[in-house]
Amino acid sequence: MSTDLLDSVLLQTDFPNLHLHASGKVRDVYSVGEQQILFVATDRISAFDYILATGIPHKGHVLNEISLFWFDFLADIVPNHLITADVSQYPAEVRQYADQLRGRSMLVERAKMFPVECVVRGYISGSAWKEYKATGAVSGIQLPKGLKESDALPEPIFTPSTKATSGHDENISFEQMCKIVGVDTASHLRDLTLRIYQKAAAYAGRRGIIIADTKFEFGRTAKGITLADEVLTPDSSRFWPADRYAPGRPQDSYDKQYVRDYLEQIHWNKQPPAPALPADVARRTSEKYLEAYFQLTGHRLDV
Repeated sequence: MSTDLLDSVLLQTDFPNLHLHASGKVRDVYSVGEQQILFVATDRISAFDYILATGIPHKGHVLNEISLFWFDFLADIVPNHLITADVSQYPAEVRQYADQLRGRSMLVERAKMFPVECVVRGYISGSAWKEYKATGAVSGIQLPKGLKESDALPEPIFTPSTKATSGHDENISFEQMCKIVGVDTASHLRDLTLRIYQKAAAYAGRRGIIIADTKFEFGRTAKGITLADEVLTPDSSRFWPADRYAPGRPQDSYDKQYVRDYLEQIHWNKQPPAPALPADVARRTSEKYLEAYFQLTGHRLDV
């Protein structure tokens, strides 16, 4: 990967005539009038809760397009907050930035978000594997004895978490979630999460990808409970190549585990400042994101 390509990544947005509502680890969010929000996916990448000094070429474009794909695919199950991703349809004050926004942005309805992450797991990995080894359970759900790392669970489980403004989200039990959002809403979000996961996982499986786990965010709009934020991307999910799946160990993946593995290899102490990535690591990570899009959709992203 050339230095020029690394220099072309979008790490910060700069739209002087728009109001920056929030800036996350990847997305910058702008208010557009009273009822609309502009989501812009940058090429930033975070690991171990810190944004790294190096961006990943095309990452924001991939994340944006994968979310758009899933919004359409899941529309028969749940409404979503998307208004349009066609920059020619954006309001005039936004269209002036069309060149920067094309391919990596979407205009969405403003939603009143629920203060929980709706996490679903079909396989045992990551923090769930650590919790299972210690307690035999995950988020208060007792699991069969003798599971190996990356094993498929007997059935998908719902393991919600709180939303952390910084640091890690905190895993909570379903009972704790009920206290936060109410029993009826919690039950509806759990059932919706499991339905979405089952449909998406079945589709991805036919495309050679195992969705080991993922998280969703929901809010309320005039449509009722609405799917929002990013959906089933390599940043919010564990995507495993089905042809290389072998339980009993960590899996190859299309997500940013490749970057985490590099940071472990250089023995970063996981304290700021976060290190830069070598060009070859950034390039290989970019390739993984682009490959995930191709595997899911059957189309190459025009970058």
